[in-house]
Amino acid sequence: MDIVKVFGDNLRKFRKARGISQEAFAELCGLHRTYISAVERCRRNISIENIQRIADALGVEAYMLLIEEENDNARG
Repeated sequence: MDIVKVFGDNLRKFRKARGISQEAFAELCGLHRTYISAVERCRRNISIENIQRIADALGVEAYMLLIEEENDNARG
């Protein structure tokens, strides 16, 4: 499992499901839009503190951002 990719994919999925732009979401988190973009594109490692900030802004438990979806496993 590529945890950086799983996190980035989950962040994008949860953010889009809430209809929030990267810019608006970054503001909710207190992070920069380019940082959120880089995380979603798997270009940045992310600190535990920022994982929690992102989870709080999404209204989800932090661990949910680290769970690989079943259908992603099948693609290997």
